[in-house]
Amino acid sequence: MDVSKRIISLRECCGLTQNGLAEKAGVSQTHLRRVERGQADITIGHLQLLCDAMSISMEEFFKEEKTSDEISAAFSKLSPKQKAFLLAFLESL
Repeated sequence: MDVSKRIISLRECCGLTQNGLAEKAGVSQTHLRRVERGQADITIGHLQLLCDAMSISMEEFFKEEKTSDEISAAFSKLSPKQKAFLLAFLESL
């Protein structure tokens, strides 16, 4: 996992600028910028502050989302009955 890209992605999903996240988390905006550019490492402590500021857990931070290719591959392995059941379930949501 590319931590810097994950921070950027989550920050943008939260509608925060670098400065906004840094301020909310109580970390240096300069350091956050360097971390996002891959020019500096981040400590677990600072990562926890960023997660708290974005209202997510560390578990959520490190949870990788499935790509559409992975989902398609998993779907193709299902039996026709399983596919129908899954589609019916998804439509009910």
